[in-house]
Amino acid sequence: MAAQTADILDILLEAGRISDEQYRAVKKEAIAGGKAPEQLVLEKKLVDEEFLAKARGTLLGVPYAELLGKELPAAVLNLVPRQVAENTRAVAFERDGDAVHIAMVEPRDMAAAQAIDFLAQNNGFRPKYFIVSNASYVYAMKKYEALGKEVARALEVAKEKFVPEKAVKEEKIEEVIKGAPVSRIVAVIMRHAVEGGASDIHIEPFGGETRVRYRVDGVLRTSLTLPNYIHSSVVSRVKVLAGLKLDETRIPQDGRITETVGTKVIDFRVSTMPLQDTEKVVMRILDTTKGVPSLEQLGFRKPFIDIIVRQIREPHGMFLVTGPTGSGKSTTLFTILNMRNEEGVNIATLEDPVEYTIKGVNHSQVRTELGYTFAGGLRALLRLDPNIILVGEIRDGETGELSVHAALTGHLIFSTLHSNDSFGVVPRLIDMHVEPFLLSATINLAIAQRLGRKNCERCKGPVQVAEEVEAQVRKEVEEIPEVYRSHIDLKAPRLTFYKGKGCLRCGDSGYVGRVAVAELLQFDDDMRELVAKGFPQEQVREAVKKQHMITLRQDGLLKALEGSTTLEEVMRISTE
Repeated sequence: MAAQTADILDILLEAGRISDEQYRAVKKEAIAGGKAPEQLVLEKKLVDEEFLAKARGTLLGVPYAELLGKELPAAVLNLVPRQVAENTRAVAFERDGDAVHIAMVEPRDMAAAQAIDFLAQNNGFRPKYFIVSNASYVYAMKKYEALGKEVARALEVAKEKFVPEKAVKEEKIEEVIKGAPVSRIVAVIMRHAVEGGASDIHIEPFGGETRVRYRVDGVLRTSLTLPNYIHSSVVSRVKVLAGLKLDETRIPQDGRITETVGTKVIDFRVSTMPLQDTEKVVMRILDTTKGVPSLEQLGFRKPFIDIIVRQIREPHGMFLVTGPTGSGKSTTLFTILNMRNEEGVNIATLEDPVEYTIKGVNHSQVRTELGYTFAGGLRALLRLDPNIILVGEIRDGETGELSVHAALTGHLIFSTLHSNDSFGVVPRLIDMHVEPFLLSATINLAIAQRLGRKNCERCKGPVQVAEEVEAQVRKEVEEIPEVYRSHIDLKAPRLTFYKGKGCLRCGDSGYVGRVAVAELLQFDDDMRELVAKGFPQEQVREAVKKQHMITLRQDGLLKALEGSTTLEEVMRISTE
């Protein structure tokens, strides 16, 4: 034990990762307590796990590899079956001809090495061993799930059933899509998307392959590639589950799949898009068991929530949320709608599609192909004695005008539309030929929002940015009203921001989940007067100073300084 202790600690000392004092203390404790030096070094957080693995590799004469964040092809990973990987704590991560790179947590484990050697001999490859950290090994083991051992097995069966794509097309399509391999592949894709916290699944052609990508925390990542001969069958299987027409490949189609994944009831909103010679499928994932989050959970700060609570108690008027696709508009609206869901209130919605279901709320699905549009549905809803109406989106002048008239006749209208910021809401509605004097009498509040990726709480730490960037941020933060920035120490010599370093919890991305970044524009008497005048932008921006309004970018900068997100995320979403 003593010799080994000196060896590993000598390497860390020579690398400048531990001090003389730490060297002596760990050496003494290792000898006295019988603990391995690696364990003590990690417990005391003297070095990170990756550097320790590298040091052990130097000691043992084994090259080091890091797998975190690395693409691990299914064909290579499955050279070492999962059960063998679990028993030997060894995984295959790269192939170069007949040489296969094997990552081992403990290269000194002779029994494990012999098992891999036997496997290699039977499968015709030469193992080349590398040492990796336990974190890298755990990451690779998760990839067995992400890439899907089940998918690999299904593909083997699929090869026998339908090899060239022409052969697939000549078969009866019903025979193909009922095949166990295709059903299993689609089930695995959907299940792993839910387990991985994805919001969308993209199944699309990519060169000579089919690429499956998951959108996690707003960013698309490739999770699986499939051979192109199976693409049309996978698309057809999704169509069958969603109740879409199999023989219609010339126009887009929309449908819905409801599946139980574990204890969750999940809705997959399916959209198909015709491409050259094939189709693409996108599935939006909606967890119906989650329930509606609170405004605090979404990331709205306390002064914003106070304004929203006050505005949703108004007896009539328009409450609008704006932002690009995927910015969380619907989630925010349903959170707010849930706050007004009371015994004495009749709430009805017009949606395309219905995303959240709230007990006590009357949800109605727009069906344009049947002539049931937002405008037509709104006319019908007004005859059903509603107090509150949610219109999924104001897309045209007719819907906009009807919404304004509904607000004028004593209804509270919630809706969304597309504009760059809250100041763009009024010009957008005026462009739809809604009269300014009618808008001034009805609009109560406009919220513009984006979603920024949240820092991983487990691995985030303080960081500093370039001085010129910090100077610009400081200048912008100083312009924020005191009520919002009183907790930020602007007298400090340097501003501190935060960023996730990457860990197993966040998949080495540094981010977990998303947080709303927003701005609220209240339409008080002064603002209503400006709406009636055509909403001159210069006068509007002067008027909002009296409201102590902060912009979307300013809210983002505060969240970056508070540690919720990174400065890079704020810059990204504030330019969308």
